[in-house]
Amino acid sequence: MHDVPFWLWIVFGVTVAVSLAIDLFAHRTAHVIGFREAAAWSAGWISLAIVFGGVVFLVVGTDAGVEYTTAWLLEKSLSVDNLFVFALIFSYFRVPRAYQHHVLFLGVLGALVFRGLFLAAGVAVVSRFTAVLFVFAAILFWSTYKILKGEDESFDPGKSVAVRLLRKVIPVRDEYAGPHFFVKEAGKRVATPLLAVVAAIEAADLVFAVDSVPAVLAVSSDVFIVYTSNAFAILGLRALYFMLAGLLDRFHYLSVGLALILGFIGVKLVLQATHETVSTAVPEIPSLVSLAVIVVVLAVSIAVSVLRPPAEKAGAEGPGAEGPGAGEPGAGESGTEESGAEEPGQQPGKHE
Repeated sequence: MHDVPFWLWIVFGVTVAVSLAIDLFAHRTAHVIGFREAAAWSAGWISLAIVFGGVVFLVVGTDAGVEYTTAWLLEKSLSVDNLFVFALIFSYFRVPRAYQHHVLFLGVLGALVFRGLFLAAGVAVVSRFTAVLFVFAAILFWSTYKILKGEDESFDPGKSVAVRLLRKVIPVRDEYAGPHFFVKEAGKRVATPLLAVVAAIEAADLVFAVDSVPAVLAVSSDVFIVYTSNAFAILGLRALYFMLAGLLDRFHYLSVGLALILGFIGVKLVLQATHETVSTAVPEIPSLVSLAVIVVVLAVSIAVSVLRPPAEKAGAEGPGAEGPGAGEPGAGESGTEESGAEEPGQQPGKHE
């Protein structure tokens, strides 16, 4: 555990709150996020994460700074899988492009809360039962196997537990009502598909936390390091999605790189657990080495993807091929066309 001054927690909280407020104000009106706008925001979020990392280096120390940087880069790389799922969810529910940022903004808020709870619980468990690291390693090895075997793409937005529970709690209409989550029809409140999309995104993040939390705990057991690094990675996820949504299929070797990273982190966890529970003679992998491995694997997988583009398939379209939200709705779902013809207040029913 590092000696983190309380005022640094306050700085972090204020930074996140102000950043989210600026983001919300800048996107107060629904509009389609273009590549240039997304790239500018993505650069801003990355710069903010790097600056905060510099503060961690100066205030908490070099070891803490390396751990933060490693954890942030690890979470950033693992979050690429989230981008594919975002594309799948938006395509399944046929979400108009103008409202996708609004949905992801709420998804980020939920992710910040749930990741905080999971990470705090994970740190508490690891501090008391070090042997649980073996279990975390097994989870990462299993995830590595699934990715390499191509079994990691089974997420069905319409069948997620969160969406099914939502439909039992409140009726969900088939048509969108602009950016609204609820409308009144015949005097009764009903949800729009936009609320189901938020539920699907939150459910997906919970699924990804199964990999993410054990992985980041292999880098550090300090709650400040693991949470701040996760938070800054999550904050930049929306901009990264809008910037790369139409290019995701081109990075076809990235999944292999992520699998190798998860496998490496699993080995790191095994060595760490063995060192602490069996014999101190067993070596541990330093965070600086972990950082180097993550950077190299990501760089190589991206470079190979660019140098060896995927073979074009006749009639095949990857997620986001026509922009975020393109595609056919899932079975039993209907929605407005991608053209975004509907505007807030245009659908029937009293909006709330």
